[in-house]
This record gives sequence, structure tokens and C-alpha cells, in this order.
Amino acid sequence: MSKRLREDESDIRPVKRARPTSKDTLSRLSDELLLRVLSFLPITDLNICQRISHKFKGIAADSQLWKALYYNRFVRPRASRLPGIRDADTAPGHLYFSSKLSKWLDDDNLVKRGQETNWKKQYKLRNNWTKGNCNVSEIEVAEQPPIPPLLVRMHEGIVYTADVTGGLRAWSSKKKAQRMMGSINFGTSSPPTAMALDVGAGNTGCHHVAIGFEDGAFNVYTFDHEVEKFSEGYSHAASSNGMLSAVAYCSPYLVTMTASQLLSLYQFSGSPKAAKILDPPRLLHSLMSHTVYPPLSLAIRSSSQNIVATIAFAFPSYLSGWTTGIQELWLAPDGALLDSRLAMSSGSSQPAPQPNPAVSPVRTTSPFSAASVGYSKPTSLSYSHPYLLLSHSDNTLTLYLVTSSDKVLSIGAGSRLWGHTSSVSGAHVGGRGKAVSVSSRGDELRIWELEGTNRRKLASSDLSVRVQGENFPSTTSVKRLSSALARKGSGLGLEVRDMEDLSVVRGWVGFDEENVVVLKERGAGSQSLVVYDFT
Repeated sequence: MSKRLREDESDIRPVKRARPTSKDTLSRLSDELLLRVLSFLPITDLNICQRISHKFKGIAADSQLWKALYYNRFVRPRASRLPGIRDADTAPGHLYFSSKLSKWLDDDNLVKRGQETNWKKQYKLRNNWTKGNCNVSEIEVAEQPPIPPLLVRMHEGIVYTADVTGGLRAWSSKKKAQRMMGSINFGTSSPPTAMALDVGAGNTGCHHVAIGFEDGAFNVYTFDHEVEKFSEGYSHAASSNGMLSAVAYCSPYLVTMTASQLLSLYQFSGSPKAAKILDPPRLLHSLMSHTVYPPLSLAIRSSSQNIVATIAFAFPSYLSGWTTGIQELWLAPDGALLDSRLAMSSGSSQPAPQPNPAVSPVRTTSPFSAASVGYSKPTSLSYSHPYLLLSHSDNTLTLYLVTSSDKVLSIGAGSRLWGHTSSVSGAHVGGRGKAVSVSSRGDELRIWELEGTNRRKLASSDLSVRVQGENFPSTTSVKRLSSALARKGSGLGLEVRDMEDLSVVRGWVGFDEENVVVLKERGAGSQSLVVYDFT
């Protein structure tokens, strides 16, 4: 007689686990078929496939596979946002993946490199930018803050600093080689007050740096990457016009602006690509300004037909507000002044009357338009055609789009950008519409994608991502400050060692393809470069 089953027992026997089949049909496929199969997988599954075997590791990391992923993730969405490209071809699939350079927009340089481009690495880099993932490190550059403040510029992974004590120095921002690469003394007691890089020189293995001084002099230096050495290319004598407050350099043209608002345009006869020693430049034009107030930005755009020198600036308007303006000087290749145009940002208030336009031109084709009001002076201004970006102390930024052609110059209506939770001390915008902004305390860094933006996207505040990198300096500073306040009690103040953790960003921020660099000053006076590495 069989036993009666308990109530909690089931008469259904457990099913045996099926043994895995010994046949591996997938690995028997050719590499071409496997590559085709893997092209349909998402990124997460593709990364898992690289851990299966050596064969799958090589196929899943194939350059053409990641090239297509890079295009579909980053290039194609960007092309669909640009009206001129989006509407240029109505044929179905005209934005799909292709190796034609015309489809890659500004990323065509990656295609031109051929096999030198690591597409998986490039995908990871752009993905980290999109999500704000990075590693954070610091490079100490000065024990005490110089007077005038330290000047900083960045290009192709090299950060250039200039001050009266250390001279002109070059620092590597690469992850495993953060160090000083070279330096050179100015040979003058006058402190540097302005600096510019010749970003239009191309890939020559050298960077060309222009330095303006307090006594009105300016020097041009060349830094050789391979030998890591500076050389002086030209030294201009001091001038009675006064301190140089801004410099722009695009060889063979150099533009300077003095504190007394005198704009000067120079042209070098030789090119720094061919020789490190330059002949004295020729003064093309010297024009007086009447409404250019800092913050301001000088820029030079050159083509085979003409050269355009641009001044973007802020100035006070009625109702105690601030507005922004831009002036372009069009020159022929021989240096002749062809035209000068002025435009103001549109808005509800009128600009304050001035006896002359921003720079005395040959003729003015654009009258003063209405100007938008900003009741506080902008903390920084950055211009990279067609983007004009201003930062403010009220936690916001303002974006303007500039329209420039041989017939018209205008500034579109400003759009407020929200996202920061504290005062914005500095912002920098690049040519593709990528921008970086930093708060005054340096504890909030945001990356903005401004290209192809519209009013709906602006209203949704879906334009920026906050950087949350490993070893983020703000976390440590907040913890130490909290403990210092607890130890302070009812005392008179914090100790010096506690004040060292109170850092302030001095308004400069720059970036390249891999890094963002911010100039930070600690409470005790030491200055350092905070490097955000997205590789």
C-alpha cells in the first residue's frame, strides 16, 4: 500500500535540466557572417561577446563594426538636426552609414586617417562625453596667484600658461603624462596680460603662441612637440598705447586690443610653418573703439577670398542692463579693409547712445537693433562662429546665434540656458556647438550640445549633462569643510589648512577632444589645473 502524499508535496516530478549541446554552430560561421550577425547586437551584448573567446574578441572589436556604430550613434543624429543637410537629399536612406566623406561632417578627419583611427576608442570617448563620465586629476602650476592673473589656453592636449614668474609654460594633459613639457622666460619685467594660439596653423608638429604684455608689447613663440622646446619667433617693442587686453592670432594675421579700446591689425610676411623666425609684421589698420567693454572675445576667420576679424563684446544699455554686440571687419588678402558691420542682440530695450559704433568703420551696414537686457554684467563671453555664449552670476547662460555673410550680419534672439545650481564663472563654446561651463566654486561642470537646437528643446532643458567624474574634487572639499566647521565651534575662524580646501574658479575653462581643463585657485593662494579626462 502506497503512502499518502502530504498536502505540501506535489505529485509532479521536477524536470531535469537539459544538457548543453556540444555543437557550436555559431563559431563555425565565417568571420564575414559573424561580423554581419554581430552588427545587429546592442553595445552591451557586443561587449559581452568579446569575453567569449579570442576569436570573438577580435571580431567584436572589428574597426568597421565600430565605425558603423559610431556613425549611427553620433554622426547621423547630428546630420538629421541640421536643416541644410537634412533637407538636401530627399532620397530614402541618404543619411544611412557610408564611408563617403561628405556624410561625416566635421568627423571626416577620422575617416581620412584610415587604419590609424581606433573606432572603438572613439566611440567610448564620445559616449563618455555624452554621459559626463570622466576621471579627474590636478596639476599644480603656481604656489601663489600672480598679478595680473595667470593666463591659460589649450590646444590638442597641451595646456599653455603664462605669468610674470614662470614665463610661458606648456603642460601635457594626457592621462599618463601630466607634466610640464617646456618653458621659456619672457625676458621682460612687464607681466603678460593676453594670450592667443594660432589654431589655424594645421598639423605641423608646432604650436604658435602670441603673448601681449602690460606695456603694449607682444611676442610670438613656437613650441615644437617632438623636442618639447620653445623658441621666440618675434618680439614687438613696447607701445605708448597701453596694456594689451586681448589678442587673436591666425597666421599670418594678428589682432590686438588695448585697454584703451584701440584695435590693431597686423600681417606677417612670412609663415611660421616655414620658419621659426618671423619678419616684423605690417600694421594694416588701427581703429578706435568706443563701446567695447570686457568681457570680450577676438577671433579671426580666413579663407582664400577674404579675412574676417571679429569682436564680440558686452556693454551697458538703458535700465542698467547689459547687452551684447558683435562687429566684423572684412579684409582682402592684401590687407585692404573692404567692409565693417555691426550688430546688436535683439530684445526689448534700446542701447545707450554712443558717438560712434563699436569700432570706427568705413561704413556701417547694420543699424543698432533692439538689445536684450541682462541686469548683471556677464561673467564671461565666448564666441566661435556662429555661437555666442555668455555666462551670468544668476546660474544661467545665454546663447545667441550669429548670421554672417558678405551682405548681412545679425544676432538672433538670445535663449536662456538653465541647469546650473550656482553662479557660472566661465564658459567656452567650440565650433561644433559643444560648450562647457563651470560654476564659481568649481563643484559643477556641465557639457552642452547646442548644435541644431530649437525652442522646444531649449524649453525642456535637455541640452546639458552634469559631469560626475571619479575623484571629483568637490566631494572631498565639502567633507573637509564640514569637518572644519564642526571643529571651529564658536571660534573666530577656520585654520589655514581648512581654507586651502575652499577653491575658486577664476573664470577660465577650455577643452579639446579628450579633456576639459579648469583653472582653480585654492583659499591659500595656490593655483592648479583641474583636468577632466574622458578617455
